[in-house]
Amino acid sequence: MSESPKPVKKVPIHLQSAQNRVYIRNGEVVNHDKSFKADVYIEDGIIKFVGPASEITIPGGVRTIDASGKMIMPGGIDPHTSMQRPVGDTVAVDDFYRGTKAAVAGGTTMIIDCVLPKKHESLVEAYDKWRTWADPKVCCDYGLHVGITWWSKSVSDETAILCKELGVNSFKMYMSHKGAYMLNDAELLDVFERIRSLNGVAMVHAENGDIIAKNTNRLLAEGIRGPEGHELSRQEEVEAEAVQRACTLAHQMKTPLYVVSITSKSSAEILGRARRSGFCVFGETLARCIGLSLSGVRKSERIYYITSPPIRMSPETPRQLMKSLAYDDLQVTGSDNCSFNKNQKEIGSNDFTKIPNGANGAEDRMSLVWEKGVHQGLLDPCRFVAVTSTNAAKIFNVYPQKGRIAVGSDADIVIWNPQATRTISKDTHHHASDYNIFEGMTVHGVPEFVLVRGRVCAENGVVRVAEGFGRFIPMSVRPPFVYDIIEGKVQSSEEPHEEYQNGSMAKKLAELDIQIPAHEPISAMLAGNLPMPAEGSICSTPSVRGRVDGKRDMQESSFSISEELDTVGVRSCIKVKNPPGGKSSGFW
Repeated sequence: MSESPKPVKKVPIHLQSAQNRVYIRNGEVVNHDKSFKADVYIEDGIIKFVGPASEITIPGGVRTIDASGKMIMPGGIDPHTSMQRPVGDTVAVDDFYRGTKAAVAGGTTMIIDCVLPKKHESLVEAYDKWRTWADPKVCCDYGLHVGITWWSKSVSDETAILCKELGVNSFKMYMSHKGAYMLNDAELLDVFERIRSLNGVAMVHAENGDIIAKNTNRLLAEGIRGPEGHELSRQEEVEAEAVQRACTLAHQMKTPLYVVSITSKSSAEILGRARRSGFCVFGETLARCIGLSLSGVRKSERIYYITSPPIRMSPETPRQLMKSLAYDDLQVTGSDNCSFNKNQKEIGSNDFTKIPNGANGAEDRMSLVWEKGVHQGLLDPCRFVAVTSTNAAKIFNVYPQKGRIAVGSDADIVIWNPQATRTISKDTHHHASDYNIFEGMTVHGVPEFVLVRGRVCAENGVVRVAEGFGRFIPMSVRPPFVYDIIEGKVQSSEEPHEEYQNGSMAKKLAELDIQIPAHEPISAMLAGNLPMPAEGSICSTPSVRGRVDGKRDMQESSFSISEELDTVGVRSCIKVKNPPGGKSSGFW
């Protein structure tokens, strides 16, 4: 077995100074489960103190940052990137330097990229190649998933080496890309079984490859060769069918499943039903899916937006996906950052099958989630932290080293200005691509300071990073957040809302706008003009329930499964462990 390459570090003088010690004062610490006023002291890349200023004496030679009116949050974790990815005869223009620099600029302090071996290529050799590409270039910490693009005894043996010796705990399979990466159902069952035996996490790209191949051949035969053919070949139900099938296959093998790149309401609903039926499944959507729909893109420009699964046409889809994040049907947001220049995309202008799939997103992910989620009243700041950082850290077993503001955690920190705005543009972004799919969009929520392991790497829009400053983070097997569900210690959805228990998901999603009241301005909350949760209090999130002053109790619902027969007024819900008729082993 080849040894993994040693990181190459090129740390300039400006990153070797007194930035070893940083004191952040007067801010609002926001974790996934609570929010409280506190100061934060950092030394040698580790958080050493979180609490009131009266309880700490700051030594000399410390850089002090005033975070008055700002939020102190864990740095973002992007669990889905494709930096420097070879695609056909071309390569994504964001390499591990430009891609991680863009990520840091947007508030992300760790990425998890995916090794994608060619068919019949050794998984360990592919892993070593990715380490050789990444270690000299990364500006922030990173981990690696490994793709399983073919199956044999040698591949099975290498999965054990990756888990036990090389810091990998997650493996990604494709149900699409027939003839290239796709595994059939029998192979998926074998892979899931193997991953379960290693206490790993299975990941799938869920689209039905057989249907896509059939549709593609038909469309080309009919003379449909432009970019419009891409989505026509893989409509929403093609994704939804594969999501349902993946959930069933993984459940039969008692394997935890993480479904990447959910792009449609129907797929998110399937995942939600599976979770409420006790399946150990997690869902990820992407910045591009909650940030825009193709309905607002000129037909002549759509070639530059081609991704798989595709960005959907319906203008309602982004909000529907954000609702799914709010209700915990989906748990994570990624970027799938795989950016190209326009001339690379235009290779497929006369044949949609030749268009390199991918787009930017690493830099704008966190601001888009804030804009579409928190600013529009669908998420609170704690849930924002959960879906942009903490949930990914827990699923891939780097929590609480990452994904939390706490003593002993890595000082990956974002000082977030919730009221500031910025306008996204190719002229100001840090990606290598010559266009940006979010061009001209104005977003609320700006990272004013970004600290990577205690180093100030972005400050008021100025990004100062160093190639090779990031390090590889091994991800151990058996993440407790995942395997406690598999082993029955907790349920995948411990605190279902009453609307879930009453069994009318579709109706409840339709009513979300009136169930979530308009948020008071965040600035008023930070300034102390509104009640803030006291230190140690619980934020109102799906996974950690708590009452927020001034907000409607979600238990006070007038909804009933027998609405047409009801003559009584508002009732509190009756919490039950099993649905009417008894618990089912399925989720249909």
